[in-house]
Amino acid sequence: MNSASFTLPPQVSSITRIMIAVLLGISLYLMGAFVWSIGYQLIHVGKILPGVSVAGVDLSGLNRGDAAEKLSQTLSYPVNGRVLFRDGERIWLATPAELGMTFDPSTSARMAYSLGRAGGLLGSLSGQWKAWRNGVDVNPIITFDERLAYAYLQRLASEIDQPVVEASLSIQGTEVITQPGKIGRELNVDTTLVYLRAQLQTFRDGEVALAIEEKTPQLMDLTAQAEIARNILRAPLHIILDKAQAGDPGPWIFDIPTVAHMLRVEHTQSEAGTQVWVGLDPQALRDVLVGIAAQVDRQPRNARFIFNDETHQLELIQPALMGRSVDKEATLIAINNGVIQGQHDFSLAISNSAPVIGDTATGEELGITKLVSSETTYFYRSSTQRIQNIQTAADRFHGLLVAPGEIFSMGQALGDVSLDNGYAEALIIYGGRTIKGVGGGVCQVSTTLFRTVFFGGYPVNERYSHAYRVSYYEMTASGSTDSNLAGLDATVYFPLVDFKFTNDTPFWLLMETYVNIDYRTLTWKFYSTSDGRSVDWVTSGPEEAVPAPKPLFQKNPDLEENQIKQVDWSAEGADVVIVRTVYRGGQVYFQDEFKTHYEPWQAVCEFGPGTKDPEKLAKKMGLCQR
Repeated sequence: MNSASFTLPPQVSSITRIMIAVLLGISLYLMGAFVWSIGYQLIHVGKILPGVSVAGVDLSGLNRGDAAEKLSQTLSYPVNGRVLFRDGERIWLATPAELGMTFDPSTSARMAYSLGRAGGLLGSLSGQWKAWRNGVDVNPIITFDERLAYAYLQRLASEIDQPVVEASLSIQGTEVITQPGKIGRELNVDTTLVYLRAQLQTFRDGEVALAIEEKTPQLMDLTAQAEIARNILRAPLHIILDKAQAGDPGPWIFDIPTVAHMLRVEHTQSEAGTQVWVGLDPQALRDVLVGIAAQVDRQPRNARFIFNDETHQLELIQPALMGRSVDKEATLIAINNGVIQGQHDFSLAISNSAPVIGDTATGEELGITKLVSSETTYFYRSSTQRIQNIQTAADRFHGLLVAPGEIFSMGQALGDVSLDNGYAEALIIYGGRTIKGVGGGVCQVSTTLFRTVFFGGYPVNERYSHAYRVSYYEMTASGSTDSNLAGLDATVYFPLVDFKFTNDTPFWLLMETYVNIDYRTLTWKFYSTSDGRSVDWVTSGPEEAVPAPKPLFQKNPDLEENQIKQVDWSAEGADVVIVRTVYRGGQVYFQDEFKTHYEPWQAVCEFGPGTKDPEKLAKKMGLCQR
């Protein structure tokens, strides 16, 4: 057999023949490439293959030691290189070494030597071919200490960063002060570090972009809000009661410094961002309106009448008065909406309420047809001041109407007992003593009302007696006293002590009060429609009498020598029980009981310094006797 020839059997197909031929060809190619690669490496054994460079430094034919030395001498970039950072007109230069870069020539030479010798047959051939044909530049091996780079960039950030400044608006005195907002800048160190790492890998001088982020303030300009504030402070705030009549309060004027103190700048958040509101502080304005409302607000007041006993008709003595109240929230909104438009004059928002009884009411409509109860008390030997207080208090009730079913409070109708309301200082019972105080004598009025209610047969809801027996309230028309009247007094010291009764009829009740100074009498009248009630009553009279304590004598430095002044009077203590039976239609309607306890009361006399034997002197003068 001839070893140079090889013939396939005839039964092998043509496709198979082609495949066999291809495989033989590939095998021969690979074998040849292997042989060539081994031979190429043997030729350059221990040396870097031709066409291989590191960072542009040709290392062809050098062993690894010589290549490392050449790279060390040639590539001085970490020390001599320059990296530039720019922010506008400001420039910073640094060496790669300052930024933490270190070049490793030995490892770089080893990486260059491995080119064309790694990656198997195909990898080696590919590397050898690329190096031989076009040359291959291997990236230098560097170490990068990011801590140094980060610290350097942080120093740059301290110079570059600027905080966001929000626009501001403040009130100093009556001046409006504004500051515009400023855009903030911040160096993104992490992103800049990525750019720096990429630049150092090039082993060339270059500029690294600074990743500076700008932050826009939410409030850049408050010029419009400042103008609103200045408009508010251009004039005083002027509030009036619209359609004011004589005697009505107002106007109320608040000067510019006061308005400035009320001015408020408020920041609010919404989907649109931060909003700045300028106006008057709602709470401060509400406090102002509360004070105004205290002057303006009033309850509706029924008309007042007297009953003409001849015509049996009501005669108007005081017109009805509409009630009114300040709608504080509506006024507040109107003012704050107006001031931002430059408005300075405002009217109060008022809610009106009509009285129940108007000026045209008639006796027939109200069920006021006749006198149903009348009582008179006497106040002989009262001082001028006490008489003044009786008149002032009685006038509060003249012509007053009590509604059907109403529980009437004397204290509430009486109002404030003060000098401003026409009362004078007179003797009152306070703190276990009879002293001078405002309103002495008002209890003459409460006692008279109590008796009119008592003998009229109306239910009493609340009644308090005096601490001790007072001669005025047991006095008769002759000026003498009647002990049977003990227990029929009532005191009022509102709001702690009150007198209340109920108009338990289906008719209105009209009260009239008459003071006769000449005869020292107070008469209280009830006009309504009689439902046929009548009253029987029995009294125990004063029982369990307790003698008054021995008179007290005390020095008063304001008195002269041998001057004696009695400031309290003695009275026996006693208990009184009164039982009242009210009939209606011949049947007992109701029965009630009034128990009164009077304390024994001590007479008190004061004397001037230097007075000898004041008790003897007082006896001679008829003072401070039991």
